[in-house]
Formats: sequence, C-alpha cells, structure tokens
Amino acid sequence: MSTNPKTQGLTCPNCSGVIPVPEGGRIVTCQFCNMSSLVQGERGVRRWHVTNRLDRPAALEEVKEFFKGMNKARDLDDKAEIAELFLVYLPYWRVNAFVAGWLFGRVKSGDDSTKPVEVEVMEEMEWNDAATDVSEFGVHRVTVSHQDLEPYDAESLYAEGMVFEPVESRSEALDEAKLHFIHRGRSKRSLNQKYFEKFHILRQRLSLVYYPLWVARYRYRNRSYQVVVDGVEGKVLYGKAPGNIFYRAAMLVGGIAAGTFILVNGTIIAGLAISSSDDSDGLGILFLPIAIGIGLVVAGYRKFRYGEEVEKLQKSARKLSLGRGKRSGGLLSSSVSTIVQELTDLDTR
Repeated sequence: MSTNPKTQGLTCPNCSGVIPVPEGGRIVTCQFCNMSSLVQGERGVRRWHVTNRLDRPAALEEVKEFFKGMNKARDLDDKAEIAELFLVYLPYWRVNAFVAGWLFGRVKSGDDSTKPVEVEVMEEMEWNDAATDVSEFGVHRVTVSHQDLEPYDAESLYAEGMVFEPVESRSEALDEAKLHFIHRGRSKRSLNQKYFEKFHILRQRLSLVYYPLWVARYRYRNRSYQVVVDGVEGKVLYGKAPGNIFYRAAMLVGGIAAGTFILVNGTIIAGLAISSSDDSDGLGILFLPIAIGIGLVVAGYRKFRYGEEVEKLQKSARKLSLGRGKRSGGLLSSSVSTIVQELTDLDTR
C-alpha cells in the first residue's frame, strides 16, 4: 500500500493533462508538459471518499433494529412500511492542524487562595463538519480515519448512489475549525482568572471527504419518518420514530414521584445534617436534594411533553462545539440542567 496517497482530478491549465496531487500539496508539476502550478480552490485539491462497506440487506436490518425500544410505539416493528432505502455520499470538510497555545492565569490552591499557572498546548487536532445542508439527514459530523481515505472517484460514487456537492465555502470551514481548535485549547485547564492567551494554528490542511450514508424513509400511521445508517460502521447515526404513550406517562409519574420524594425527604435530612454541623460551608448541601428533585421532575415532564416523537442522534454525529459562550448559573441551575441533559441523552443512545 502506498504511503503517499494522491488525488486524481486536477487538470493542467497548459496541456489539460490530469495531475496527481498528494495530500497537503500546494505546488505540483505536470508530468506531461513539466509546467508547475499552485493548487488552490475546492474542486481540484484534496478530495477524498470513504468506500461504502454496508450492503443494502445489512442496512435494512439496522433500520429494523432501530424500530425496537420501550420509548417507541409498541407496534412500530410490525406497522412501519419502508418506502425507500438508498445510498448517499455527503461531503464533509476535514481540517488537520497543529495547535500551539499558551494561557496565563490563576487557579484555586486552597479555601481562600489562588496561585499563578501557565498552561501550554502543543497538540495535533482534527475537525470535520458537513459541507452541505444536512438538516434533512441530521448528521453534522462523521468519524473519518486516515486509513479509510481513498482518492475521489466521482464516476464510481455516482454509480453507487446520490452524491451531494459542497455548498459551504472553504473560508467558512477554516474559520469554524479555528474556533473549535481554540475552544479545545482553552478546555485543557479551567482557570479561575485568565490574564493572557495566545493560540497559533500551524500546518493547517483542508480536505473534502465524501462519506457514505444509507437513508431509509418509512411511514407509520400516515406519517413519514427517516433513519440514517453509517455506511462504514453500520450503526444508526440519526433517526426519528413515533413515541410510546405508556412510556411517556410512566416517565411523567415516575419523575414526579421520585423528584418529590428526594426534594422533601432529602431537604429534611440535609437540614438536620447542617444544624448539627459546625461547618459554615455546609449550606450548599441543602441545595443538592432540591436540585436533584427539581431535575427529576423536569426530566419526567420533558419526556412526556416532547415524547410524541423520539429522535436519536449519536454523539459522534453532533456538531462540534465552538465554545462561543458558557452558560452561567449557580449550583441549583447547573445541577438541574445536568440531570435533565443526562436523562435526555439516555434515549438518544
């Protein structure tokens, strides 16, 4: 196997010959007329595809497996009618870079003191995001291994399924990747106070990867739904299904019952513990059962209120965070939001 993979498809402006372009290459020489060219633009450089490894019967089995689950309609497996199942290749921007950064600030070193700290970031990072509108498919990101990349072959891809072309610009992709790299650099260390930060994005390499996805559209009780299966890993990345009314009711009743029990009894126990303790910082313990109780009630209500349709989205398919802002709040609000998010994620796995 070659250690220097090349993309075929850049046309020589002098003799119209096809020039192979190594990944990351910017200056190439035509093998026919020896003319050197600077590589730039989105169509003639660093285009790759990942080969589909899942056949149609296997994709169909994954879709049928998705129909199962307590939170979905009980007769979904029997009543769902698959209208169509087809293969698509969606384009995803892929950016590799070496991130060098420094942060200076202070961290907590005791109950009432802080100490200065210097954080150094030296790391290879990767970012990818959909280069086209994926609101219909729900898959904003895919897991791409360098070993799976093959030179882009438009003819073979069009023969297999539908191929979507990128609609988002190259510059927007690079800007978004930079924001994500900086966000990851900042998250290496939590600082109580920050005085200075500087990040450099080095050896940045942009490529376009066409990734295979199986799309199934089905009908249930005169309503249409969709499931998207990874053509490489063979797992459901995104899907929608009708919810189970009995499951929703059970979650509502259970959430209210458990939340009320913890809210009332937990608060009483915490209050007794604080009253018999000399620790002035123990007041925060009192808010813990309140946060957990409210969180369970809210989570149960959300399962009932929004459970008419079940939406599954794999964590690996979600859009990467850009770190443009953080939610602020105290112990109560942060605990409630954490509990609700964890219970919500349970149904999307």
